[in-house]
Amino acid sequence: MTRKEIVIIHPRPSSIVAALYTLRDLNVDVAIMHGPPGCSFKHARLLEEDGIHVVTTGLEENSFVFGGHDRLVKLIKKSIELFNPKVIGVVGTCASMIIGEEMHEAVLEANPDIPVIEVEVHAGYPDNTKGVLYALKSALDAKIIDHKEFERQEYLLAKATDIEKRFGAASREYLAPSRGDIKYKVAKRVIQLIKEGKKGLIIMNAKKETGYMFADITLAVNEVAATLGIQKNLINMANIDTMLGLPRVRQHAEYIMRDLKAHGIEVHEIIGGMDEYPITGEKVSELVKDKYDDYDFAVITGVPHAIPMENIKHMELISITNGPRQVLPLKEMGHEHVLVEIDLHPKTLGVSKIVESEFGATLREIAKEA
Repeated sequence: MTRKEIVIIHPRPSSIVAALYTLRDLNVDVAIMHGPPGCSFKHARLLEEDGIHVVTTGLEENSFVFGGHDRLVKLIKKSIELFNPKVIGVVGTCASMIIGEEMHEAVLEANPDIPVIEVEVHAGYPDNTKGVLYALKSALDAKIIDHKEFERQEYLLAKATDIEKRFGAASREYLAPSRGDIKYKVAKRVIQLIKEGKKGLIIMNAKKETGYMFADITLAVNEVAATLGIQKNLINMANIDTMLGLPRVRQHAEYIMRDLKAHGIEVHEIIGGMDEYPITGEKVSELVKDKYDDYDFAVITGVPHAIPMENIKHMELISITNGPRQVLPLKEMGHEHVLVEIDLHPKTLGVSKIVESEFGATLREIAKEA
């Protein structure tokens, strides 16, 4: 069976949810879901913690037959009345798309005097990046982003999809979820490596807001090394370029950079933006080859599988992900220690500062004991 023929049977991310998060990154004030009241409830609720009003037309069985056009028109008007938004997003769902709802017609009838990003999407795509692409295309049409940024995003999405199909959760028919290695044991190993004077790379290659927690691991490793008086043996890399990405994404980079500086942590190498996690691996690989080939270990957080193995395979790799289905692929790639930060995403929505991670907390406690 070739890669293109794989039918993945474990649950996969939804294009609808991907569209919602993209609207969040574009700083819309209101996201209207045109569909049943329970569609994507968990993520819609989480996005409300991120400062976005999420409302739904609440289509019922009767609407599946007669349509929900009038409901959508009324809700667009009601949302403007309630929230006084500057930009609105309207997102389709499986139900509204199957019955052939014309969301654009409803927007025209509501005739709002603000930009509306219309995303005609359902969850039936094998790649959830479709939802992102459709949202960005609509944002381009609404002149929220320019063509250069759209092309940049389109390129990153293609790379992200390719990485997941080659090394990620879309790489095989079924991947069982795993909690990974025991954090206590791995934390002891990291501290041992630092004590022995081994040279380490601390690489954060995080996807957008997940960086608020992955950055804590960078912080914790450096704190331990500073306590032992050998912080000079560490090189910190992070994809926190504040000039790249959609508005919300650039803001995340600014806040994380601010917090690291406040703790006296130097980021020696900026490897890209917080939406560039699929391509920053090549930059890391080049840096290692040119400057850090003699390093002994690497602590990699976020999307470790995006970093090519060629120039890091001689190192002892400690990798931390938030994907339980990513453990086995990383182990097979050659990452000796793989950890999972469970429930990372809910803890990093709606925040504006670094959030303590389980592994970071474990490192700090064991360092106290030592």
